[in-house]
Amino acid sequence: MDISDDEGIRTVTFDRPEVMNAFTPEIAEELAEAFAEADPDDHDAIVLTGEGPAFSAGGDVQSMAEREESPDEAYERVTETFGRLVEEALSANVPIVAKVHGDAVGAGLAVTAVSDFAYAAESATFSCAFVRVGLIPDTGGSFLLPRIVGLRTAKRLAFTGEFFGADEAAEMGLVNEVVPEDELDAAVDDLLDTLRKRPTKTIGLAKRAIHENMGRGWQEALDYENVVQSQAYATSEHEEGVAAFLEGRDPEFE
Repeated sequence: MDISDDEGIRTVTFDRPEVMNAFTPEIAEELAEAFAEADPDDHDAIVLTGEGPAFSAGGDVQSMAEREESPDEAYERVTETFGRLVEEALSANVPIVAKVHGDAVGAGLAVTAVSDFAYAAESATFSCAFVRVGLIPDTGGSFLLPRIVGLRTAKRLAFTGEFFGADEAAEMGLVNEVVPEDELDAAVDDLLDTLRKRPTKTIGLAKRAIHENMGRGWQEALDYENVVQSQAYATSEHEEGVAAFLEGRDPEFE
């Protein structure tokens, strides 16, 4: 996996094109660390992309075939790798953008779902393919998919492992936008330009409030929203935003 930082953008590239950028536990650990290390003082966003013809074909089936472990050992491995990846993605203090082309299958689909934004080329193909190898959706799939695409659609995807195209992914809310292959970079760059102009720390607080409140009742959720908003009021971003509004100028967030 290749990680580069440039002009406030951390780009994470899955770089195993010979196996369609299949995930291993080690890659999941690296990705989790890349999320955890992102700092709103240095980064405006994280972009996920794949080298070669695919975004990611999901879990490395060859490594699955070679693995020998008990259920307890499997639980520990999954928790420390793919489970931690999701935790770090949901709690990352900067927005995560998936730039998807080719196959996004299994864990590749789940990583798309866990990202804050997802843009797909018209050529992109998706599948919640875990069932095809006798597994349930992981990498947050069982939690996130029903919330993104709806309960019955999530069951259809999880139970059948069917493949579907980028337009259907957009219709069900899995991706924000579908663009021609040669316009994918430009579409994501436009989004990144917008995110650079926004207060990253405030975005991190909003992200935290949204994710933390997904499983709460409304009273507890409103209280937590008030807690996080009180933190936002105390930031220099809020001070600058108010000053810029009153002075009739664009804010200059750090």
